[in-house]
Amino acid sequence: MKKAVATLLALSSFFVGFSQTNIPKSTWRAALQRGVHDLPFGLEINPKANGKYEVFVLNGSERLAMDEAYMVGDSIHIPMLIFDSDLVAKVSGNTMTGSWKKNRNGVWVSVLPFKAEKGEVHLFAKTPAKTTKNVTGKYATYFLRPQAKDSTFAVGILEQKGAKLAGTVLTPTGDYRYLAGDVIGDSLFMSCYDGSHAFLFRAAIASNGTIRGGLWSGISGFQHFVAYRDEKAELPPPTALTYLKPGFETLDFAFPDTKGNIVSLKDERYKGKVVVLQLSGTWCPNCMDETRFMVPWYEKNAKRGVEIVGLMFERSPEMKISGPKIDFMGKRFGVPYPLLLAGTNDADAGKSLPALNKIAGYPTTIFIDKKGRVREIHTGFSGPGTGKYYDQFIEDFNALITKLLSE
Repeated sequence: MKKAVATLLALSSFFVGFSQTNIPKSTWRAALQRGVHDLPFGLEINPKANGKYEVFVLNGSERLAMDEAYMVGDSIHIPMLIFDSDLVAKVSGNTMTGSWKKNRNGVWVSVLPFKAEKGEVHLFAKTPAKTTKNVTGKYATYFLRPQAKDSTFAVGILEQKGAKLAGTVLTPTGDYRYLAGDVIGDSLFMSCYDGSHAFLFRAAIASNGTIRGGLWSGISGFQHFVAYRDEKAELPPPTALTYLKPGFETLDFAFPDTKGNIVSLKDERYKGKVVVLQLSGTWCPNCMDETRFMVPWYEKNAKRGVEIVGLMFERSPEMKISGPKIDFMGKRFGVPYPLLLAGTNDADAGKSLPALNKIAGYPTTIFIDKKGRVREIHTGFSGPGTGKYYDQFIEDFNALITKLLSE
């Protein structure tokens, strides 16, 4: 990661003086291409005084800041360095063509074709025709794995205004962030891109309101799904997935930060305080959403006697590989609390914290009282794209912290 970031920054500084193309302040309809299907999203590009660009990805109501973009000749590079991701496209007048690239073991490789058209703001239809369908509501949603007989359960949340559609999908380990799209005739289309994930939903709306279709995700992922309108649909309690094994009340660990300092809950800093453990990863967009909440919350509430520790579960156990990624995340979000390399995000992740039955998903948030006892373990995070579920998370989070502080 460190080498890849340094290379990108060096290239941007070297080539900025040789740019052959300048892009004015503009909005673009962008799309990744999954086979014959477009996965659309918006791009807002704003020139900066240094010859580089400020770029935002537009997913419905979300305005997601990418890292500083730059030109190399007639091509623009729009990186999301925290995810080792880069949109690279040749600019020709009002069009861009190129690819979404990912860094794999130090090598940038093309992932999916990319294109964009300036001035366009629509997603799936320029002027969607009026529709008699209205899919606003909550849905019991089942994702069916190809060539498998089982399914996974989720809760779909949709809001339709005219032919425009917004929503998300809640799962036991997180949400699908900001989905946006259109209802066209008797069909539903939604998409989202965040530099790490790329989602495309295409489905038919039956006369009884049932929604059936497919989810295209990332480079090659695909699942069929069926969704039934059900205002009572709920996920299992987020506190039921990960728990302490019998005989345990506390957690004990000693993990290093990126400078090699070992941090433990036995340290003086944490004695007599409420501690929140954030099990996270730099590769995880839902974890980024949680971090955006945690940082300002901690800055406001630390003086009450609360500490947060980030336990990072990365792709590699080697600090020389994962350390720069953790540092980059810390800088990007202004994280004021320790971020420790705790292990890898594979099937053996639970070995880092053997008192737990398992780590079911990321993020996982562990609440520890002033006596060092684990009081609650919350799997997943309902981010700002989930609306009232995000509001409920904040309310529950604050109520639990206040309770633990009062004891």
